[in-house]
Amino acid sequence: MISINNVTVTFSGTDLFQDISFVINPKDRIGLTGKNGAGKSTLLKVITGEQPVERGSVTIPGGVSIGYLPQQMDLPAGRTVIGETLTCFEDKKKLEDEVNKLSLEIADRTDYESNDYLQLINRLTEAQDRLQILENDQNEAQAEVVLKGLGFRQSDFNRMTSEFSGGWKMRIILAKVILKKPSVFLLDEPTNHLDIESIQWLEDFLKDYPGAVVLISHDRSFLDNVTKRTVEISLGKIYDYNAPYTKYLELRQERRRQQIAAYENQQKIIQDTEDFIERFRYKPTKSNQVQSRIKMLEKMERLEVDLEDNSSIHFKFPPAPRSGQIVVKASNFKKAFGEKVILDGVDFELQRGEKVAFVGRNGEGKTTFSRCIIGQLPFEGELKLGYNVSIGYYAQNQDELLDMEKTVFQTLDDIATGDMRTKVRDILGAFLFGGEDIDKKVKVLSGGERARLEMAKLLFQPYSLLVLDEPTNHLDIRSKDILKKALLAYDGTLILVSHDRDFLHGLAETIYEFKDKKVKQYRGDITYFLEKLKLENMRQFELQGNKQPTKPETVTASSSKQDYLQKKEREKVLRKLKSAVEKSEKRIAELEEDLSNIHKKLELPENQTDMDLFKRYDEVKAALDEEMEVWEKATEDYEKENA
Repeated sequence: MISINNVTVTFSGTDLFQDISFVINPKDRIGLTGKNGAGKSTLLKVITGEQPVERGSVTIPGGVSIGYLPQQMDLPAGRTVIGETLTCFEDKKKLEDEVNKLSLEIADRTDYESNDYLQLINRLTEAQDRLQILENDQNEAQAEVVLKGLGFRQSDFNRMTSEFSGGWKMRIILAKVILKKPSVFLLDEPTNHLDIESIQWLEDFLKDYPGAVVLISHDRSFLDNVTKRTVEISLGKIYDYNAPYTKYLELRQERRRQQIAAYENQQKIIQDTEDFIERFRYKPTKSNQVQSRIKMLEKMERLEVDLEDNSSIHFKFPPAPRSGQIVVKASNFKKAFGEKVILDGVDFELQRGEKVAFVGRNGEGKTTFSRCIIGQLPFEGELKLGYNVSIGYYAQNQDELLDMEKTVFQTLDDIATGDMRTKVRDILGAFLFGGEDIDKKVKVLSGGERARLEMAKLLFQPYSLLVLDEPTNHLDIRSKDILKKALLAYDGTLILVSHDRDFLHGLAETIYEFKDKKVKQYRGDITYFLEKLKLENMRQFELQGNKQPTKPETVTASSSKQDYLQKKEREKVLRKLKSAVEKSEKRIAELEEDLSNIHKKLELPENQTDMDLFKRYDEVKAALDEEMEVWEKATEDYEKENA
């Protein structure tokens, strides 16, 4: 459908791409992957024609339409949300004009057998088909469905677009792209400003969309759920895999193993052949064999191993100062902006060492509550920090908080004190700022580079509590994995505001959902939360009398499928809860056996003065008491869910 042919793009005398070629087929689901700066966004601009190429071409057949969502774009002022969204249907008028023009042109032609006439007929048919699709839609109703799916409320529709943040404006642009129903979607980081519910809605829409989808995303779960093909950009080349992201990683590793094995095997053959030639070059009896091997080497197509870009950030957070057992405690907390109440009657308690996540729809108060915790915003009610709590904060709008006129080095040097001033260059190197990069001004850095720079600032002081608001938005997948490992090893307390399911999985052990001015606790990781959320949504769906869900018309499911999904999700949750009970019971049995064995030893006269044995008895007894509490909680959760 769209063909990229031997394209080369050059910046400042350096090739970003070198003769790359691939084809986007109808109904393709392609994930573009690669490190920050590899050229993913540039490639989308090449396809749209925004980025000129040094060599090569992009072929787009007539009638193929493109819906492009860039990373950054602004909206004109003066329109409401619904008014701006409906401007996407201006294409309908253009199509009507095109159909009329082609119809008049065909009416005047008599060369019915010519190629020109047949091409006109094809163009008219394609234009009529697209016009038919748009005319069959109820424009405003369809726009409302998409806007709601992307997180807008009915009350938002008549608000001016200027009242919304950049993230919400991006959603309006995304809604317009979706409503145009193009042949091909080109989406650059569409999930960066979406909450979990909106991401799942977009996943459902894209999976069933009849056209092709090419997307850039650093959300591993989103890529796995939507894409079926992965195109990797690395060091100016592309590698095409017919697999979603996680499978692609396995295939890439296997391909490289095979490539290295084939290369090493060929090198051994070459070495053995050259040894033979050198050994028998001057022996007349071996001359024919020597010449044969020389010709073989000349004809041999030499294998090469693809270069691999292994550069990545590497760091660990400083050890956390010991704080009191209670790190943050809120009682009857309330936060309002004027008459608009964001949170009301919230009770919250965070214990030392806990790693928790704040999730929920945008605008429900996650960032607001975080800013109240760090002391940036006033509030009503009670919100206290515990003893010796020091806070490191990563802001969602970090790129707006950096001084654009400072250099990378100045940004860190200005906050460094004491011995840390000697480590500025080392820390910058760990975050991939080396050589001349440290002298770049912040304003020329990419979103990913600014995110790394802001993260580096957190290493200059030890904190007992880290509050990170959307820290992964601009990080590539490899950098996110390294950040996750660093946070898993961090020995302090952690609050994460994030919509990245893969990043949160195994990192946050408790989830707090912000919804309807309240905060609800889920004792479990993000997978458990999503399973519970699906069940609650299905129950609510039934209680509402099976009202139509807010999804595009292309995403539908029969009631039997809903029943089946509900049953499967419930069974999955029950299995997980039952497994937790069984695991705890097994641990209790082991501890009771240990305790019994120690008790028998203590009954022997020779062990009456063995203080290590008494100490071991106390330790096992304490572990048993703790595990009994775990078992009681797990049993209660299982019985409640199984009721």
